[in-house]
Amino acid sequence: MKLTSYIKGLAITGLAVIAISTAANAAENLRIGTEGAYPPFNFVDSDGKLQGFDVDIAKALCDSMGADCTFVAQDWDGIIPALNKRKFDAIVASMSITEERKKAVDFTERYYTNKLQFVGKTGQMLDVSKAGLKGKVVGAQRATISGDWLEKNRSGADIKLYDTQENAYLDLAAGRLDGILADALVNYEWLKSDAGKGFEFKGDPVFDGDLIGIAVRKGQDQLRTKLNKAIKAIIANGTYAKINAKYFPFSIY
Repeated sequence: MKLTSYIKGLAITGLAVIAISTAANAAENLRIGTEGAYPPFNFVDSDGKLQGFDVDIAKALCDSMGADCTFVAQDWDGIIPALNKRKFDAIVASMSITEERKKAVDFTERYYTNKLQFVGKTGQMLDVSKAGLKGKVVGAQRATISGDWLEKNRSGADIKLYDTQENAYLDLAAGRLDGILADALVNYEWLKSDAGKGFEFKGDPVFDGDLIGIAVRKGQDQLRTKLNKAIKAIIANGTYAKINAKYFPFSIY
């Protein structure tokens, strides 16, 4: 073999090793998008750090995958567009898996299950049937399945949609709403707080079996497969149960 050919061979091999190494490093770094305004699932603590069930689950999944993850706070209304603009690689933000969203993103399998249920003032009648909501002022967070349900089942109700769940609760506490429709688990957390005193669940859940998944860009099948394997792994090794118990005295899987 000529020396020049040998040197070229080494160079090509070296470039290949660098390329493989670079790809591996890229795969080990994931940016996770979350809202930061949806306690207890995602919120910003007094130190300005993202916390919550979603964040803890995402960290556990990253550990299981051997990935180095960073978190990006993003307003809910723009969270899917931000994902598709590559601001981050996956959304772990209590996002319901819906057919409409599947047109824009792909989802993992569920990592927990929720329901939609109304809350209102204790002792104040609130009939949550379609006919019973007529003339009532009810709220929900915008661009959620709760908001969609109200829009489809308004039956004469005055619907107020909010940019954050917190702002919806503020209006309920101030007496500007007769009730709020939201994820039962989020309502459960709010009812335990000082702000939620004097309020209660109203009626049975209006929607059950709300599956919550992780959203990734269309075509990111490799990442979606890794996340699905990691979800199964943290359930099997008990990590999921420990995180669950930190926030809820019952299983939400």
